[in-house]
Amino acid sequence: MRRNPLALVLTLVIATLVCVGSNSVFAADEYDYDLVHSSVGFKARHLGISWIHGRFNDVSGKFSIDREQPSKSTFKLTIKADSVDTANKARDEHLRQPDYFDTKQFPTIEFKSTSTKAIKGGYEVTGDFTMHGTTKKVTIVLTGGKEHDFKGTKRVAFSTELALKRSDYGFDKRAIGPSAIGDKALIFIDCEGVRK
Repeated sequence: MRRNPLALVLTLVIATLVCVGSNSVFAADEYDYDLVHSSVGFKARHLGISWIHGRFNDVSGKFSIDREQPSKSTFKLTIKADSVDTANKARDEHLRQPDYFDTKQFPTIEFKSTSTKAIKGGYEVTGDFTMHGTTKKVTIVLTGGKEHDFKGTKRVAFSTELALKRSDYGFDKRAIGPSAIGDKALIFIDCEGVRK
C-alpha cells in the first residue's frame, strides 16, 4: 500500500512539535513539601552557656527542579510562626508575643528563591527571607537533590543550615545579650518533596 508523502511529512512535523512541546512544558519537576518526612528546627543561646532547641510544626512549600536548566529551579517555604514548639508550653506562648515572633501581626515566616545555581552535591540558592515583617536577601546551600522512586511516588530531599541575627529582623533588643537569649539563631532545615 502506497502512503501519501504529504501525510507522512505532516505526521513527522506534528510528532516533532509534540516532543519539543513536551520537553519545554515538562522540563521542571514539581514537588510538594512532605510535612511527615521533613523538619525545620532551630537553636539559640540561653544565658550564654547553653542552647534552647525548638522546631516549627506547621510548614509547607513547593520545589520546582529543572535538571536541564538548574537556574530555572525554584524553592518556596512557608512556616506558620505560631507553630513554634520548644517542648515548653509557657515559653512557646511567650515566643508568640509581640517582643518575639508577634504571630498575630506576622503569622508566617517565608523564603522564596530569586536565583538558583547548581553546585557539586546540590544547589546554591539566593532568595528573600521574610520574618517579623522584615525581608532580607539570604543565600543558602541545599545539599541533596537526587530523586528516589518509592512505590510509585517520586521523592527528592534537601538539607541546609543557616545563621540569622534576631536583631536584623526587629526582635526585642532587650532580650539580646548574655543575660537572656542570644542574638544569633541557627536554623536547620531537612525537607523532602514528593510528586506522583
